[in-house]
Amino acid sequence: MSWVFDATPLIYLAKAERLDAIETLDEPPVVPEAVYREVVTTGVGRGYDDARRIERAVEDGLVDVVAVDTDDSPVATRLARHPGLSDADAAVLACADARDAVGVMDESAGRSAAEVEDIETRGTAYLVLAAVKDGALSTAGGRDAIDAMIDHGWDVAPDVYTKIVGKLESFE
Repeated sequence: MSWVFDATPLIYLAKAERLDAIETLDEPPVVPEAVYREVVTTGVGRGYDDARRIERAVEDGLVDVVAVDTDDSPVATRLARHPGLSDADAAVLACADARDAVGVMDESAGRSAAEVEDIETRGTAYLVLAAVKDGALSTAGGRDAIDAMIDHGWDVAPDVYTKIVGKLESFE
């Protein structure tokens, strides 16, 4: 299965120093050029450590940067008109649609648009839980990753946090 990453999952995994959580994915994930520019080019220019970590992940081949051709895509045309989506969000979903891949994003507007377009999505918490389930992270490591992301500003509702912790504990 292919995975197409939006900015938020990359940023918060990098802030928590847990980009290794994506190593368990079947194939190297891809990042549209628009997301790379938003996260790495802009972030490195502003001196963000997480941007440098993502840049290194790309250099090491953990993540591939891809061009997204939206010229002949009806899905891309519809997504471009969506008022709640950035250009990068639309590129993630158009790329996921073209590749029959999973879009990895947390924002509700993007996930809602993906549902309308019948594009499968997963969020950052899913990646951490999958890494724990696959044994790439310990349960404690998964909990530390979630807590570190929250400490760095990752937004999660208290009831969702409780569900995530309960799921982590079920892996013990």
